Amino acid sequence: MTPGFRGWSTRTRSRSGGCCCSGAGRGSTRASAGVRRGGGGVHRRVAGRGFAVAPGWLLAARALQGVGAAFAGPGALALIAATFQDAERRSRALAVFSMVASAGMVVGLVLGGVLTAWASWRAVLFVNVPVGLAIVLLVPRAVRESPRQEGRFDVGGALACTVGSALLVYGFIRAAERGWSGTLTVGAFCGAGVLLALFPVIESRARQPIVPLRLFADRDRVGAFLMRFLLTAAMSGMLFFLTLYVQGVLGYGPLATGFGFLPTTIALIAASRAVPGLLPRYGPRPIMAAGAVLCVAGMVWLTQVSRDSSYVAVILGPVLLFGAGTGLVAVAATFTAMRSVPTGESGAASALLQSMQQIGGSLGVAVLVTVDHGGSSEVDGMRDAFTVGVAFTACMLVALVAFRAQGRSGSQS
Repeated sequence: MTPGFRGWSTRTRSRSGGCCCSGAGRGSTRASAGVRRGGGGVHRRVAGRGFAVAPGWLLAARALQGVGAAFAGPGALALIAATFQDAERRSRALAVFSMVASAGMVVGLVLGGVLTAWASWRAVLFVNVPVGLAIVLLVPRAVRESPRQEGRFDVGGALACTVGSALLVYGFIRAAERGWSGTLTVGAFCGAGVLLALFPVIESRARQPIVPLRLFADRDRVGAFLMRFLLTAAMSGMLFFLTLYVQGVLGYGPLATGFGFLPTTIALIAASRAVPGLLPRYGPRPIMAAGAVLCVAGMVWLTQVSRDSSYVAVILGPVLLFGAGTGLVAVAATFTAMRSVPTGESGAASALLQSMQQIGGSLGVAVLVTVDHGGSSEVDGMRDAFTVGVAFTACMLVALVAFRAQGRSGSQS
């Protein structure tokens, strides 16, 4: 399996989910909890990926899973924003959501290693079946039906965003495998540029856009979107290449590889739990700055990997730093993005935040895979990829310029 196909197979879910998130988020605001429950049903039906007999089957099933996630994720975040009106309770609820969403990415590696070692790699693909069933059965009993809002679906905006984002990611993956001058590579980038440039034009003219452009009028919210995009781009690329390094270079099996990422989860959860108490004191900007610094430090450390490195010397420290930094940034950015959104637009705002996370992860892996192909050896390519990851995390510090310097007052609005 080539690194390019590994990039596709691991990130197809987030590509399809990120591309569909905006439309699904707007739909969740209108169709309410009833439609959001359907998202869990979609997850249940993608069990077919466990029966995949060809790469196309696997990619198609992963894409379908992403569509289901696109309906479930933004709806859940919008429900939190609508349910918890008090600033303190909302910040705690958003902290739990962000912690679970970010930690889930790492916990999946641990559980995946356990299932692969004890059963088969196909068991990893079937794990969503009981989860989907539980969602379908429990959500109607635990979630109150929120009022529906009438409206018209913005088909043009959804198509421009979906196809444009998919072409952009495809261009990077294609460049990694076939070079930058290929006809399909150039065509993909050109098509992506045209469609993504048309997207704000379409939204500005749509009667009920899937992404109201007024959401970008708040500098803090724009900065939070950028932080989540860059954070997930760096984290997804880091986890992707660390998995390859630990198994391919250090020779770890699936179980040992999975547990090798457990410190990331522990640090992430600990940092996430601390954020609600820090927000009223310092506001979100210093918290995100501290988290970004930890992420930069962890990624810089990873650029020291070599064929003779050990887990304790070059992996344990970086994953602890990156886990703690992720917990700080993710919770503070989510709080900032959602704190002042009108209830009627909470679905669109949460979908946009989820899109930044999903598309950022896809692009992060795609870009780093492209860089990895230029290395003179396997480890050199990974080092180059981690160096680009440093650039992603450093850009998080630059993104902080978008925020107003508002200190404590920023946490109370």
